[in-house]
Amino acid sequence: MTKPLYIRMKQSIRIPPKQMIRVHDVARVTGENRKKQMVEHMILHTVKPEDRNIIVVDSFSIIERILNRFPDSEIEILGPNQCVVHVENQKRKPNVFLVSFIWLLLFVGAAMAIMNFHYDVSMEMVQQKLHFMLTGEEEEYPLWIQVPYSIGLGVGMILFFNHWFQKRFNEEPNPMEVEVFKYQEDIDHYVAIHENKVEQQDENR
Repeated sequence: MTKPLYIRMKQSIRIPPKQMIRVHDVARVTGENRKKQMVEHMILHTVKPEDRNIIVVDSFSIIERILNRFPDSEIEILGPNQCVVHVENQKRKPNVFLVSFIWLLLFVGAAMAIMNFHYDVSMEMVQQKLHFMLTGEEEEYPLWIQVPYSIGLGVGMILFFNHWFQKRFNEEPNPMEVEVFKYQEDIDHYVAIHENKVEQQDENR
């Protein structure tokens, strides 16, 4: 009796340009050891300039190639049906002036957003009234409230985003990372449906 091959497609991978995509790059394979090694090294696609930066490898194309080579094979696909391959060109060193300009732009934009929010909710008036309620005296600039509040606002943002420069406080992803992950998942799902170049090439053969 033929032992089945179990294949689990990876969600997405990143590879350099002009590289051959093999089965073990886009999927995990388990089964009979000899056949497993041969399947893992089967070439699925060679990255070409016209592929640009995204390639989608479908599990059906892998099954088809395995059956062409091993007609009596029994194959079980687990997990997702496609793997999105991101072709990454060599990264250039970031321009210091451009990074500084973007950092300054974001800093000023964030500061303006915070100040406009505090102006809209009359935060200064609230702090003045809070000072009056606690001390019975009117004070235009209750610094003993405003200074800790400002420090707490900054510390709260650092804890909320779970980062201090390159240092991470715990293993939990911050809200920005979760949103970026969800966005990347949506992109991968879209290209898996609309840009299956490997499958299109197989159909044109």
